[in-house]
Amino acid sequence: MEREQSCSAAVEDEFRPNPHLDAQTLILKSIFFLDGVGEVIVTCNSDGLFWELVDFPETVGSECLGIKLVPDVAAEVKFSDAYAVEFDDFGVIHKSKLAAVASCMICNEYEKQMYRFTVHSFQRSKSQPAHWDLTMFTFGHEDQQTCQMWVNQINASLDLEVERPKNLLVFVNPKSGKGIGSRTWEAVAPIFLRAEINTKVIVTERAGHAFDVMASIANEDLKMYDGIVAVGGDGFFNEILNGFLLSRHLAHYPPAPSDIVDVVQAEGNYSNEAITEDVDRSEDQSPLLLSAKYGGSGLSTSAENSTEYGFGSAFDRWFRFGIIPAGSTDAIVMCSTGYRDPITSTLQIVLGKRVHLDIAQVVRWKETPTSKFEPLVRYAASFAGYGFYGDVITESEKFRWMGPRRYDYAGTRVFLRHSSYEAEIAYVDIKSEDTSTNGKRVLCCHNCSICSTKAYLQHSNTGSDSRQDETRWLKSKGRFLSIGAAVISCRNEKAPDGLVADAHLSDGFLHLILIRDCHHALYLWHLTQLAKKGGNPMDFKFVEHHKTTTFTFTSFGDQSVWNLDGELFEAHQLSAQVFRGLVSLFASGPDA
Repeated sequence: MEREQSCSAAVEDEFRPNPHLDAQTLILKSIFFLDGVGEVIVTCNSDGLFWELVDFPETVGSECLGIKLVPDVAAEVKFSDAYAVEFDDFGVIHKSKLAAVASCMICNEYEKQMYRFTVHSFQRSKSQPAHWDLTMFTFGHEDQQTCQMWVNQINASLDLEVERPKNLLVFVNPKSGKGIGSRTWEAVAPIFLRAEINTKVIVTERAGHAFDVMASIANEDLKMYDGIVAVGGDGFFNEILNGFLLSRHLAHYPPAPSDIVDVVQAEGNYSNEAITEDVDRSEDQSPLLLSAKYGGSGLSTSAENSTEYGFGSAFDRWFRFGIIPAGSTDAIVMCSTGYRDPITSTLQIVLGKRVHLDIAQVVRWKETPTSKFEPLVRYAASFAGYGFYGDVITESEKFRWMGPRRYDYAGTRVFLRHSSYEAEIAYVDIKSEDTSTNGKRVLCCHNCSICSTKAYLQHSNTGSDSRQDETRWLKSKGRFLSIGAAVISCRNEKAPDGLVADAHLSDGFLHLILIRDCHHALYLWHLTQLAKKGGNPMDFKFVEHHKTTTFTFTSFGDQSVWNLDGELFEAHQLSAQVFRGLVSLFASGPDA
């Protein structure tokens, strides 16, 4: 014991902190007991805490029954990965288990009473790096002032992580997925409390509750928060997103189907007719959203709000959305974090991670063939689908009592019906050099080079894409089993690579997938490829995949139902355009 005290004193005397240095330059160094590990020399600098075992022969590198004992423990925790530090007062520190094993289970000092502090962080799963587990490191010392000094210094360093939120507005959908929304929030709420993040929690009481709150909340009140967190599924996030954007986002409408020049085209062929056209984007045809009605809410975007909260402003750069998964598929979380896990998503929120996310604006021009020509705007963050996708969401509404299993059941029933629909699609043709991939399959990833380009700043109020100065349109007409427009890859547990494997979070493209009428067995083969890791669902003659920025749709049937992020949307005629990086998420991008 005398040896330990003299060594500790030598280290602390040599590295006494300078009170005139700030948190960025202050360096501390002391000997602590790390719980479950043993005596370590700990260094604190501007990056984090780093430690190494005190090399006492009796505890390190010993042998028991011929087995060499070498500790396998972490050696650092960076401040960028730590979200809290707590002073634990006086209590038990467990000394190294290796010491007990090395002495063949005879150890008189396996536990020790001392002052403690705990640093809370995370560690990546070795088998699945995208899965983040909670971890903590508890350090013990016999001097209370030493522990308190380290706690103060670590807190000062964590305060320098300016991207981290301090105040959040949280919406909890208690009916999400299998009705686990409330339980999910209860499980992760202590993490926000430990990170000293203030949360105002609203548990929704009905469908549309979150939409109404977001649409009616004053901008001055929103300024109190660093972001909005949704505890639920993709549909719930869509509700919050629409409540936020519909009253605040100013943009020209995309062209209506009637704006596109009509040409003669043969039905049922697999080639597309080209139309070269300069679309008139005057305010008469594409008005700013200053007085449009949104789903009967009667809300309108005021000029005052648009000036203060228009996208591209300072508000846009710091405000973020977060999703804690509790839904049926949670595709947005899968694509933005790489793993469907409430703890992982919560950690990325409290650590202030950020990725930009494309958003599709969908405008319904006519609900039915006999409806008046009246635009209605909706936004989608992941997917808009017609035909098979719309039928599944319609069918599943009949079996809500089944929970998430209703989608499998409804999907089987719709597949067996094998219904096809006559429609026409017109879309902006994107040249291959504009895709930034040069024909190669480049997957979205953490620190993605495609998503991190400055092009996300192009989402101005004048439209989604500056490349449309010379617009070349293509038309495709015929009978389709499904039409899909993916904003992101839409990875989920049933489609591990997603609907479009090489779609990115913020590449500025809609991925248009046209599935023409085909034999039942061929369509099953296509769906099988979607469900297969490394499959090739696009490698069929009846499947078309087009990267675009804008498209229009016209149905030739009596009824036409779309699926927007899991929500029903009836539309006989609609248009869609993408806004690159329109919103930001508390996420770090998908890990491998």
